[in-house]
Amino acid sequence: MHCLWCDEELIPNVVWSTFLAPVKKRVLCELCESQFERIKGATCKQCYRPMEKKGVCIDCQRWNENGASLKRNVSVYSYNDWMKEVVAKWKFRGDYVLGNVFEEKASEVFSAYYKATEVVLVPIPLSEERLAERGFNQALMIAQMLHAPIEQPLQRIRSEKQSKKSRQQRMNQANPFEQPSPFYKPVVLIDDIYTTGRTLQFAAETLQQNGCPHVEAFTLIRG
Repeated sequence: MHCLWCDEELIPNVVWSTFLAPVKKRVLCELCESQFERIKGATCKQCYRPMEKKGVCIDCQRWNENGASLKRNVSVYSYNDWMKEVVAKWKFRGDYVLGNVFEEKASEVFSAYYKATEVVLVPIPLSEERLAERGFNQALMIAQMLHAPIEQPLQRIRSEKQSKKSRQQRMNQANPFEQPSPFYKPVVLIDDIYTTGRTLQFAAETLQQNGCPHVEAFTLIRG
């Protein structure tokens, strides 16, 4: 086995406990794994933005004033320079296998907040154009790591690259989602990055308008 990022050979650390319990499959060397920044300490209780003390950030206060449909987001990693490189190679340059570096920690954090038997995962959909361009939906890949039921009631009706938009442009865009059929189960939306929250709020609003009683989100990264 070799590190999925730097290709260094992964040599297992064999100790007595290795013979008594299953060995976790490593996909990164220790140096590469250490570059990821887990979110720790105080965060906004609604969007998971790091804060000096627990509370609700100014952005979420504004969402709440406007009747936010998304009740909470939970994220795993900060969007540091290392993560930007990894995401660019994984998502924008189509290195599907690289996404496996996130599975262990994503599953661990998700399980700390949600019971897989009590929610349905809804990955944020890509347009047909974007799916053909990338070759896979990164949100669906993340959902498949979490071992909970997955359904896809949402459809994307317009395609625009969010990474090229300014914050103001993201906030002013029209809702890109539609939902052909009602959906009456509590949902955890799945996406790769929470930036302004606009995309997830649109998705949550669409679900809520079509019968969904409660919508939260789980994202890999908090931008």
